[in-house]
Amino acid sequence: MTKKLDVAKHLINKMFEFANLEVTFDDIVGREDDWYSQYTMTQEQHNKWKEYSIPYIKKHMKVPMKYAETSFAWFNLSYGLKVEQPKAHDIDNIN
Repeated sequence: MTKKLDVAKHLINKMFEFANLEVTFDDIVGREDDWYSQYTMTQEQHNKWKEYSIPYIKKHMKVPMKYAETSFAWFNLSYGLKVEQPKAHDIDNIN
């Protein structure tokens, strides 16, 4: 495996782990459907995954922090799970 594929596999596995889903990279590799839209994560889970992923990319790809942040943004856009939106009644109770 190439280094980029190793990093992608690891980040996808960690994404599922942070989202408390019993799915792995091996479960979704090769699927041509919209597997990423079948699962969701909370904003808190997404934030924790992001906090984990950026330093991981920086370290394992040996790139500057700004590049790691940009790489994560593109990775998340391509493979990241949908973030659950708060329910309407949760928003109404903010004030």
